[in-house]
Amino acid sequence: MAVNKKSFLLVVLVMYLGVLAAQDLKFARQDSLRGMITPERSWWDLTHYELFISVSLENRSLSGFNRISYRVLEEGNMMQIDLQEPMMVKKILQDGRQLRFEREGNVFWVEIDKEQKTGEIAEVEVYFEGVPRVSRRPPWDGGLTWSEDVGGNPFIATSCQGDGASLWWPCKDHMYDEPDSMRIAIEVPEDLFAVSNGRLVGIHDNMGQQTKTFIWQVNNPINNYGVNMNIGKYVSFEEEYKGEKGNLHCSYYVLPEHLKKAKEQFRQVPRMLEAFEYWFGPYPFYEDGYKLVEVPYLGMEHQSSVTYGNGYQNGYRGRDLSNSGWGEKFDFIIIHESGHEWFANNITYQDIADMWIHEGFTAYAENLYLDYHYGTEASAAYVIGTRSLIQNDRPVIGVYDVNYSGSGDMYYKGANMLHTLRQIVNNDSLWRSILRDMNTTFYHKTVTTEDIEGFLAERTGRDLGLFFDQYLRTTLIPTFEYKFEGGKLHYRWTNAVRGFKMPLKVYLDGKPLWLRVQSRWQTMDGADADAVLQVDRNFYVAQLPVLGQSNNR
Repeated sequence: MAVNKKSFLLVVLVMYLGVLAAQDLKFARQDSLRGMITPERSWWDLTHYELFISVSLENRSLSGFNRISYRVLEEGNMMQIDLQEPMMVKKILQDGRQLRFEREGNVFWVEIDKEQKTGEIAEVEVYFEGVPRVSRRPPWDGGLTWSEDVGGNPFIATSCQGDGASLWWPCKDHMYDEPDSMRIAIEVPEDLFAVSNGRLVGIHDNMGQQTKTFIWQVNNPINNYGVNMNIGKYVSFEEEYKGEKGNLHCSYYVLPEHLKKAKEQFRQVPRMLEAFEYWFGPYPFYEDGYKLVEVPYLGMEHQSSVTYGNGYQNGYRGRDLSNSGWGEKFDFIIIHESGHEWFANNITYQDIADMWIHEGFTAYAENLYLDYHYGTEASAAYVIGTRSLIQNDRPVIGVYDVNYSGSGDMYYKGANMLHTLRQIVNNDSLWRSILRDMNTTFYHKTVTTEDIEGFLAERTGRDLGLFFDQYLRTTLIPTFEYKFEGGKLHYRWTNAVRGFKMPLKVYLDGKPLWLRVQSRWQTMDGADADAVLQVDRNFYVAQLPVLGQSNNR
């Protein structure tokens, strides 16, 4: 991209002010209790959740219990359980005995009176009730959505990424620890259907109560915000996808009036699975199947229960986010939210400050879907087109230990960073193997940015420390500054972290040329004064000719 000097300096000033604003943050004790691996969390390791929820439509309340099984890692007698106001804990039991607890905001301090022996498996039962927070702008604002379908029937859903699952059920609400499995039972009026994660293993007719309980079994580790509850007058249809690990059961839950549209639009699911299994490896949850569930909001990446509300149309609510035309070739919610099964649900961040691992890789997956079905030029046009959405307002990485994510640029700045790294690798077979190996190496694990950086550095054989510092930890776009002088091409990186170096592909008079660019001036002989230089557009960088060189553009 060409930038004149005045505009360039203005951009730098805006970026600098954005960084200062992001640094001037104040956090409260509740932020730390939510975002830290506190001593009251660290001594026990989740093994299983058994969650029962009864839904009251009359007063929009929830009640039930969560039986939490855990392994003792070290001796401890104070346990942190999270449940956000205005939800309330009624009682907590261990071995049939009531435990003492105190509330501090959204945290319950539970006093364990039984000796906790290292290595043993134990459990506590947390009984709760209350009217959960209503989401004002789902899924970006967490809580419950209480809506109605066209016939006036209840249409209800949960969404809680960032705000936390403890908005509506008691849990260990930190992403670093996941239960190995989970059982979810939801009681609703008998004329409704409740959809959750995993496989439906039972429907109990509660005689005399005019309710039914839907029981779902999750046989894989699951992160807290990936757990969801969807209630409506659902109808369903199914299919088997022949994937890399055999037959994958796919099921779809939609409102009756949308059944015909869904059967047509959801044909994109097998195409999505084919593309993503090619690039990322097998779908990570064959045991739990794949579901696409209609909800009264845009959609979300709930594990094995992806939610959908994109109006049965391609694009993002009908819009091509890239303005390239290629975003009209796929339903954004089907492709993006399903991509999170690999990056969010399989590979999960430990701290929301590293949320770019979810969103950067999944935004990047959008153009890999296009790459698989329409070719590399289509995918490049799409991801490059999304650069117009990048704000560079604050760094992509957030603040650790206080539940604070980074800039929304984690989506398309993250995608363009990865697209740039693909160019540097310059070997698509290797690049594909790296993405697949990543999903194998971190299969069903929680990770940090350092884990991902280290893996990519090792697999590419490159020192990528400054590369990631540049794109993840600053708001600066590295700028290729150059001039022709004395029969030589002079070039360097500016607007970059100290010592930044990155190879760059350029076109000199239309001919491709790789340059090893560093922060200090370098030279190349044999550059004609009338030569024309253009940076390869696949690199997310700026291009700035030194003023006075009118022959350059």
